[in-house]
Amino acid sequence: MARRMLMVAYGGGAYLIFLGAFAYLIGFLANAVVPKGIDEGVPTPAWLAVGVDVALLSLFALQHSVMARPWFKRRWTRLLPAAVERSTYVVATALVVGLLTWLWRPLPADVWSVETGWLRAALWTVHGLGWAIVVASTFIVGHLDMAGLRQVLARARGVDYAEPAFGRRLGYGLVRHPMMTGFLVAFWATPDMSAGRLLFAVVASGYILLAVRLEEADLRRWLGATYERYAREVPRFVPRPRPASRLPDASEHTVGGHDGRRRREGAVT
Repeated sequence: MARRMLMVAYGGGAYLIFLGAFAYLIGFLANAVVPKGIDEGVPTPAWLAVGVDVALLSLFALQHSVMARPWFKRRWTRLLPAAVERSTYVVATALVVGLLTWLWRPLPADVWSVETGWLRAALWTVHGLGWAIVVASTFIVGHLDMAGLRQVLARARGVDYAEPAFGRRLGYGLVRHPMMTGFLVAFWATPDMSAGRLLFAVVASGYILLAVRLEEADLRRWLGATYERYAREVPRFVPRPRPASRLPDASEHTVGGHDGRRRREGAVT
């Protein structure tokens, strides 16, 4: 019982750390509320700032992709309980985000700055919509599952955990990666684009384009023809006018992954 309660405490703490890092990232990119925004900090030579910032973004990409791969999970769960694997992943993500925002070197030169009041308000609205899409997408695929809380709660209750089944739900019937669509909108929709923010947007967008291909390769191996059909009918990031036919019931398409656990369609996880 003590071990189970410790797992629940760890999972809850991991969730709070993750929420804090996510909220800080939003403020960091908006140059608002948080102590240090993306365009704030001690100026450094441009070549040094670019080198440091690209290295930080690369570290995030490496951590986020490697820890999400099935082969890493199989090896990782030999060292720690499977119930806290996801919680450990979100803690690692939060720590890397914290490191990125702390060590980021500003490049404040303007690329564009929109001064027209209504257009500026419209861009901030679209920016906020991007973040709203990100958050909403986590609830569609299982917010508590993505945060690792449901896993530790299942372990505490002594029941087997099963990830949400693959299926086409809400935004996932319009695009295959609505969460990533939300990130792309949030990265690019801004009335004030500095050189540093542009660097962030370009590198982060490039990572998203690469990472979703890695995720889809995994999904094709797990789901086979089911995912092939889904990929043909539903675009990756941008909805298209032609309606796609509905997939059969999602529960019919839950399969065992290479790590022996059920997987779900969703954003890069």
